[in-house]
Amino acid sequence: MTTNDVQHLEAGHVLQTYRRAPVVFTRGQGIFIYDEDGQQYTDLISGIGAASLGHSHPGLVSAIADQARTLLHTSNLFFHPLQGQLARQLADMSGLSRTFFCNSGAEAVEACLKFAKRHWHTRGDAKRTEIIALEHSFHGRTFGALSTTSSEAYRVPFQPLLPGVQFIPVTVDALKTAVSSSTQAIIVEPIQGEGGIRPLPQAFAEALNEVCARFDVPLIADEVQCGLGRTGKPFYYQKLGLQPDLVAIGKALGGGVPVAAALVNERIASTVSYGDHGSTYGGNLLSCRAALVFLDELINKGLLDHVATIGPQVEKRLRALAERRTEIVEVRGQGLMWGLEVNTDVDAIVDAARNHRLLINRTSGSVVRLLPPLIITLEEIDQALETLEAAFTDVANKKS
Repeated sequence: MTTNDVQHLEAGHVLQTYRRAPVVFTRGQGIFIYDEDGQQYTDLISGIGAASLGHSHPGLVSAIADQARTLLHTSNLFFHPLQGQLARQLADMSGLSRTFFCNSGAEAVEACLKFAKRHWHTRGDAKRTEIIALEHSFHGRTFGALSTTSSEAYRVPFQPLLPGVQFIPVTVDALKTAVSSSTQAIIVEPIQGEGGIRPLPQAFAEALNEVCARFDVPLIADEVQCGLGRTGKPFYYQKLGLQPDLVAIGKALGGGVPVAAALVNERIASTVSYGDHGSTYGGNLLSCRAALVFLDELINKGLLDHVATIGPQVEKRLRALAERRTEIVEVRGQGLMWGLEVNTDVDAIVDAARNHRLLINRTSGSVVRLLPPLIITLEEIDQALETLEAAFTDVANKKS
């Protein structure tokens, strides 16, 4: 099928919720992805952070094929041998002892919100009805997650949403003013992703720990985009010194296979009962097998150390690029998660990069987002940034 054939078929039968770029991808290898004509693209967005091991990773391919031949799914009515193994590894990484498995980051956020609410129900405290979220936040598109997503463009068409959510700026004063004995939970992204790649300031993280302890408020860390090694740490909340009670993870965990989880400490877990939540596909054998491959690569085979080593070099190169390009007004991020705030047409930059067969995307209106596979090398980064600079040049030349 040609690109036109694919577009025509989708136009007639697929619900039009995505504004897709006019390219059809058919295969991938490493950090590269190939269209129907065999043209090679460098992938600096990795399925919005999900293709953490790149494309067609041999270990992941082998494990998925083996598991498909063996057993894919049993439901959570029964035990299987992989959930416990995966949950134990996640507990070792996070310090949170319990895991609820689901299929996507939004589902993981939903689970965290439900468990925080259930915590206060179990404790018999009906006054705890308010949730504090941050400006520039994005937690997903399901109703609870959407209720804690700050952008009105996402929320307004679907109101009324979950009541009692208050959005505050990322300042210590605003936080201390907002939190009270009525606060049910605080939800934050240690690095805000869709909101423009905005790491939380250290002083704000310290204030979060302080107010949560003072008012006994559960803290939810949404690490769906910034977690699982993307910043060179298992989780970015660890670098900030945050002490979350619940952590939402997804994206990178399955290397492209849908799997996500809510990580929960014993304080919250002790207030959750049988039947409080569930997921038909959550934690099935295929997704757990994929996640175990990813964690083995991350922890045991040096991928986390690789990101920690390459991250500062990527930052150095991006800041050098910003010095050369007046269109770049700010560079933000950590590890292999970066945003370039620009003062020009971001969509034009994205399109120009794609014309050079480089995949990036826009977020938060004026930010070029870079989320390459964690396996990317420094040489590949250098080549990709040369291409990105050529895209900036193309846009500038068209404007002049």
